[in-house]
Amino acid sequence: MNPTEIRIGFVAIARPTFDIDLARELTDAVFTSLGGAGYTLVGAADLVMDRDAIAERISQLAAADIDMILALQATFADSAMILELAREIDAPLLLWALPEPQLGGRLRINSFCGINLAGHGLRRAGIQYDYIYAAPAEAAALEKLRCFALAAGIKRRLRRARIGRLGERPAGFDTCRVNHQALKTRLGVEVAQFKLAPFFARTQAADQQKVATVSAALETRLVGFDQMDPDATNGTLSAYVTLDEMARAEQLSGMAVRCWPEFFTDLGCSACGAMSLLSDAYTPSSCEADVNGTITQLILQLAADEPAFGSDIVAFDVERDEAVLWHCGLAPLSMADPDVPPEATIHSNRNKPLLMQFPLKPGRVTIARLSEATGEFRLVIGAGEMLKAPAAFTGTSGKIRFDSGAAAVMEGIMGEGLEHHIAIVYGDHLALLEALAKILGLPVLRL
Repeated sequence: MNPTEIRIGFVAIARPTFDIDLARELTDAVFTSLGGAGYTLVGAADLVMDRDAIAERISQLAAADIDMILALQATFADSAMILELAREIDAPLLLWALPEPQLGGRLRINSFCGINLAGHGLRRAGIQYDYIYAAPAEAAALEKLRCFALAAGIKRRLRRARIGRLGERPAGFDTCRVNHQALKTRLGVEVAQFKLAPFFARTQAADQQKVATVSAALETRLVGFDQMDPDATNGTLSAYVTLDEMARAEQLSGMAVRCWPEFFTDLGCSACGAMSLLSDAYTPSSCEADVNGTITQLILQLAADEPAFGSDIVAFDVERDEAVLWHCGLAPLSMADPDVPPEATIHSNRNKPLLMQFPLKPGRVTIARLSEATGEFRLVIGAGEMLKAPAAFTGTSGKIRFDSGAAAVMEGIMGEGLEHHIAIVYGDHLALLEALAKILGLPVLRL
């Protein structure tokens, strides 16, 4: 996501007994800064100073499908208008107070005291909010606004998200449990359940012209593609075409797939390559029917505007301060080290294609997991540097140096009893994830 996709409901609150000329000047400056950053602003820069004016603005914002509300405290006012706004519009709320010159004269706008009063009223009412206290064009303020706005946008998209769950989690994989009602209540995410047998029947009847198109494209991208078992490879690509069609027809934001053993035993192929292609095409996909993993990938994808990858952490080297991320072969091809041509390969345990094989490219990465290890949702986050290194194992893998160190991360995972899947995406998105967790009311565990 980027600011051009975010719709901000703008309200500048003031009281006529303060310096209205200064209030208008500062409000115009904030409004101009937001427009210059590319946000779509709903609501004018005029000052809202009474109950009739706030009622009119509420009516406008309620009809506008906004991502968030920015309430600018252009001057001091009591909390009534902000409380009414927050109660009527279900959108993340950001308060902005403005400093003023301290020259020994009149207190001209008294803006901070206004958001202080509003914050108390909101807290007493159980309404979540965040705040900025800064001049209109201050860089740190605009960066905090960016993180809040993008997080608000992600929240709104989660409330419209629909995750397809194909099959059930494997026995003994409690890490892949799904709580349909809690996901709907807390995040707004709907989980659509699909059975494997009808999906396999559709896959076996997949449009072979579409399959051939995908196959031709992979021939130019994967070393050794032409050496794979053609029937099994066709099965994986047919599964990809069918999953892609299902995602479009059912309006699915992501897929969580029971990949084994039935893909191998009933369809005669691996699911990994199909999920790699889906994730690379911005339909995040996880194996072992891990719905929370797919949701985490979707969050990271929206945060970074890039595909995300659901992975295991399979090894730690505390002395070298490194860890290894690995999965059978379902990482998006866009994550491949550009200096190492990706290969087609077979599953290491089941000996069936099609899997992607490559080391992950070096660079800054953010990791996350929507976790239920405590029985309640929380957001696990961390960051590190993916190192340039040869593949540690077959399939897709990468060596990472975590910011907090390998020993601390290993202790965090085992000490907290976290899930065995994490998701990664390239770039530094920790501030955005922290803002999202606050908006969603989720505790944060920092790895």
